[in-house]
Amino acid sequence: MYAGMVDWPWWGYVLMTLGLTHVTIVAVTVFLHRQQAHRALELHPVVAHFFRLWLWLTTGMVTKEWAAVHRKHHARCETVDDPHSPQVHGIHRVLWTGVFLYVAEARKRDTLQRYGHGTPDDWLERHLYTPWHKLGVAIMLAVDVLVFGIAAGSLIWLVQMAWIPFWAAGVINGLGHFWGYRNFSPADASTNISPWGLLIGGEELHNNHHTFPTSARLSIRWYEFDVGWLYIRMLAALRLAEIKRVAPRPRLGGLRPVVDANTLQAVIANRYDLLAQYARSLKQVYREELARLQHGRRFRGLKRWLAADSRTIPQEARGRLEMMLDESRALQTAYAMRDELSALWERSNVSAEALLKALQDWCERAENSGVRQLRELSLRLRSYAPV
Repeated sequence: MYAGMVDWPWWGYVLMTLGLTHVTIVAVTVFLHRQQAHRALELHPVVAHFFRLWLWLTTGMVTKEWAAVHRKHHARCETVDDPHSPQVHGIHRVLWTGVFLYVAEARKRDTLQRYGHGTPDDWLERHLYTPWHKLGVAIMLAVDVLVFGIAAGSLIWLVQMAWIPFWAAGVINGLGHFWGYRNFSPADASTNISPWGLLIGGEELHNNHHTFPTSARLSIRWYEFDVGWLYIRMLAALRLAEIKRVAPRPRLGGLRPVVDANTLQAVIANRYDLLAQYARSLKQVYREELARLQHGRRFRGLKRWLAADSRTIPQEARGRLEMMLDESRALQTAYAMRDELSALWERSNVSAEALLKALQDWCERAENSGVRQLRELSLRLRSYAPV
């Protein structure tokens, strides 16, 4: 049996496999995801083509298909038209067979025409990468076998072929909408699987991404790490990448004496941070009220539903939540005023003057509510600096 061009100990082959698959992960997150699907950065043509070539060899994925399916996922997230939502298809189906959902969607001409615009359409794409997408993985198999031998090379190739279907199509699309923690509450079920985006190039920070989809940086909190962002910064330092957009970081300035147009602009720009702060405040009020209410123990376990979309709250929890709100004026006020605040930036058909008046009224009521957390939120709101 052919033994290959190298003769390494077993751990050498393991390290090589991890290195090869890591390059593929970087190609997916930096090139396919952040550049092609969301236009968060621009890559130097040499770097972009290296990633195209590498993905052709290691995945056989077509850039237009991947970008189109992913854009449709954002546009139709958690609906029956979402190509791979575990809320629709079930977690086990997406986790273990998500690649088949991707393939089925990529074959739909309407999806490619509607969502696949702006992707590479040069001679190589039309005559090699798209029509001969299976040739690349065959070449990769031949190279692996030639270098590492029949047994080791075939195994390394199988791991390369399974890496993206499992981690991207399965774990990110599955667990990333099913299990984990949430910094923000966008209108979907996205979660951050882990605060350390190492294994899957930063894609673990999926809730952050769905909140700021056009950001080249997926990390938000100080303790989060996005290795894909590290590579982007390195490429930018070498003038091989140009960063277009990153998620805004809230800036607090001096406290404005009155709510004005600049306040409204700053609130809308920092709305996700404000709602995240609001969720923490609701939980503080909940803890205080639970200790104050007579027989408050019967309302334990409701904290997770305070900042949730009311449509997602189970019937049993909804009934207990309504009972608790009836018994706690402070919690009832804070809970109701959160919906009023979030409605400010959802009113697309209302004039700026009307929105400003509504915000002024909200702040006045918050600061006179007698609820400490609401007053603190209003003061933070009036301290946001425009982005």
